[in-house]
Amino acid sequence: MKEEFRDYYIKIGLKVSYYRKLRSMTQEQFAERLGCDTSFIGQIEAPNIYKPISLDTLFRIAKELNIPPYKFLDFEDDI
Repeated sequence: MKEEFRDYYIKIGLKVSYYRKLRSMTQEQFAERLGCDTSFIGQIEAPNIYKPISLDTLFRIAKELNIPPYKFLDFEDDI
C-alpha cells in the first residue's frame, strides 16, 4: 500500500483516540463494541504506526463514537 497519505491516516487515528477518550472508553471496550481486536484499535491510534483503514471501518467508528464521519477527515481544525 502506498504511503502517500500516511500523515492523514495518523491524524485520523489521533482523532479516533481523542473522541474515544472523550467517551471515557478504553481501547478494550471500544474494540469490543466494534467487534474487532484491541490490537487493531491500538494500531489505528498509534502516532508512529501507519495503519490505513477502510471507509466502512471509519463509518463504524464514527457511528460508535456518535461523531459525524467528516470530523475524522477535517484536517483544517486538527486537535
